[in-house]
Amino acid sequence: MQLSKTMISMFAALLLVAGIARAEEKIVKIDGSSTVYPITEAVAEEFQTAKRGAIRVTVGISGTGGGFKKFCRGEIDLTGASRPILKKEMDACREAGIQYVELPVAYDALTVVVNPKNDWLKSITVDELKKIWEPGAQQNVTKWNQVNPAWPDQALKLFGPGADSGTFDYFTEAVVGKAKSSRGDYTASEDDNVLVKGVTMDKGALGYFGYAYYAENSQKLRAVPVVPAAGKPAVAPSPETVKNGSYQPLSRPVFIYVNAKSLDKPEVREFVDFYLNQAPQLVAAVKYVALPEQAYQLAKEHVAKKKLGTGFGGESEVGVSVEELLQREGKL
Repeated sequence: MQLSKTMISMFAALLLVAGIARAEEKIVKIDGSSTVYPITEAVAEEFQTAKRGAIRVTVGISGTGGGFKKFCRGEIDLTGASRPILKKEMDACREAGIQYVELPVAYDALTVVVNPKNDWLKSITVDELKKIWEPGAQQNVTKWNQVNPAWPDQALKLFGPGADSGTFDYFTEAVVGKAKSSRGDYTASEDDNVLVKGVTMDKGALGYFGYAYYAENSQKLRAVPVVPAAGKPAVAPSPETVKNGSYQPLSRPVFIYVNAKSLDKPEVREFVDFYLNQAPQLVAAVKYVALPEQAYQLAKEHVAKKKLGTGFGGESEVGVSVEELLQREGKL
């Protein structure tokens, strides 16, 4: 069947309109930490509802390290990070001409979890965690009683984030004493839901991830109180113990980093402003710990002034309090 010239013209016009619509589509591209993902996803949903489809927000999960790789290649507008940017990532961004604004958005209680059928682990010390997770434990520490003789002769099955995860970086620094120093014979995933499922299916399992994933699955998991040092009481993770600084050394700030050039795009600027305005409510809604109001106000000022750089030195750090975070960000 031959098409008339009129039909061909109409078809061409429709294609042209569709092409223009695609060209004018406003998208905010985000990737990064699985820990920060629940916060950013909640903000993205609220923002897109408020904008009634005028702006689309995509949120990926490739881990903190994976997110920074994309960010420093200029592929995304924002990246979520469950630790501050590291020197090698700062160098990669600098070489690519990518400048950024660092914005703390919440505090997290990195949570050690076991199967609810585990009836022997009432608390765990940092030293015991080190015995479990240090590189020398690989293929050697495979049963619970090898960590503590009071624990049973039960197979120890481990679940944790992969090497691209900021949670992995922070946990290994806090527990083993060196970032990325870990045994490798465990089930690793950048998807925390995979880790949750693994622990729920094995009585002898132990894992760790951000507090929000524990809170969401608290009927299927048990959080283990952590003894921070000899002579100290065990402390369970909670918003209260994070705020008062007693849950150590596994409390940490989490961030978003914004490409400074992307802030020139109205849709990105609108999204970031919305994020900081809504963060106190949405952070709490997804079971993280909101920062003091002055922290979000400071973040808004940094966005307005395009305050570039980081309040950290490019090295992994453990035990940064809310007060110290505010002091550092104020000195950017």
